[in-house]
Amino acid sequence: MVIAEVDLSDLIWTTIWVFFLIMFIWVFIAIVSDLFRDHELSGWAKAIWVLALIVFPLVGSLVYLIVRGEGMARRSAAQASRSRAEFDSYVRETAASGGSQVDDLARLAQLRDNGTITAEEFETMKARVMAGSSPS
Repeated sequence: MVIAEVDLSDLIWTTIWVFFLIMFIWVFIAIVSDLFRDHELSGWAKAIWVLALIVFPLVGSLVYLIVRGEGMARRSAAQASRSRAEFDSYVRETAASGGSQVDDLARLAQLRDNGTITAEEFETMKARVMAGSSPS
């Protein structure tokens, strides 16, 4: 039983069409995300661009890429730079906060010596530090 007769040229054309459809959807999503990332455009301008993209998807996408393509690359690079800076900051904060037991005890001793905490508070906090870092 033959379900469908498909020759190689039909398969190639179908593959090409599917590729361009997926590529168009990807470009459409990139354009819409760029629209909402741009803080310079007003809400009305964003609404007009979205409407143009929905009503005339191919022409609207091409016009957007021609008119706003350079700014699109700049906004994307700025977003990547901000994300990298936030990640680097997070790594630095996480690495700095993960001090050793000796560092924690030294800080507690300094607080006790400065009179910020009492000897009893020092002993209580010291017990917590020692209990928190013991292997389970």
